[in-house]
Amino acid sequence: MSAAKHPLFPALAAGVLVLAPSTSIGESVLTSAGKASATLELRIIIPPVMQVLENSHPVRMDAEASGDWSAEQRLVVVSNMKRGFCVTLRMSAPEVENWRLRSPQSGGITLNPVSDGYRLCTPRPGRYTLLLQHEFDATQKTANSELRWPVRTDITAL
Repeated sequence: MSAAKHPLFPALAAGVLVLAPSTSIGESVLTSAGKASATLELRIIIPPVMQVLENSHPVRMDAEASGDWSAEQRLVVVSNMKRGFCVTLRMSAPEVENWRLRSPQSGGITLNPVSDGYRLCTPRPGRYTLLLQHEFDATQKTANSELRWPVRTDITAL
């Protein structure tokens, strides 16, 4: 006779189950005391970002027929600063006598001369492509020569 067909098998199996640890049996408790409540506060912190994607300009410029130089600078900046950012452009070459900067201004962008160059400011966050047209006048002794890029570009958050 096999063990499964033995008349005492069901009783023995039940006894083994009673003696075995009950780790797999879940517990549940029914309570009727008060209401349960919880609050959840979420804060999403977006870090400040200002990234220069492009700052292209010629490394060296050849003199024009007049002996002066001109070039375009393309500046692409992405920022999430609430009040925007400013770009300060400063002259870094003594061989330049006079410097003019032109840029089409739209969307609240301002361009103002400062003591040692120009300051261009944006009013809000976003992606900006700034096309800056530079014209440089040469001093008498540097006319008709090659000029290394003479503008230093600094970007600050507002």
